[in-house]
Amino acid sequence: MSRPSGIVRKSCACTCDITDMYLLEVEGLEVHPDHALLKFMANKDYGYGGILCVDMETEERANRLMNMLQNFTQFGFMAVSLGYYETLMSCSGSSTSSELNNEEKELAGISPGLVRMSIGYNGSLEQKWSQLEKALSKMQEKMAF
Repeated sequence: MSRPSGIVRKSCACTCDITDMYLLEVEGLEVHPDHALLKFMANKDYGYGGILCVDMETEERANRLMNMLQNFTQFGFMAVSLGYYETLMSCSGSSTSSELNNEEKELAGISPGLVRMSIGYNGSLEQKWSQLEKALSKMQEKMAF
């Protein structure tokens, strides 16, 4: 299994601790709506891939999370394209899927606050998880006020 896929797998095991308020969608989870298809398509040596999605519900919250991930924890970089060896993230509703109308986005499951992350090869699994956890915890702190 590849390292990016391992980081996504690690997040699957830990999400219930810190993300009760966020919806995470991970292709490797059996509860994913397309799990059977993805399992059939997956490369046994690579796993399900390194894409992790977090639904922050609004574009403003998504942008705050990405700002924290980029500037506070150095988790990765905001980008429109997710193809690079570094960890990249984007708010799909306002970037890569901005040409879709609201109905099309809803049908595709793209909320205004959907953050897609392509986990890169830099940093260890523990480092990446810690960076993501810090940013999500900071978001929870800010929302408590």
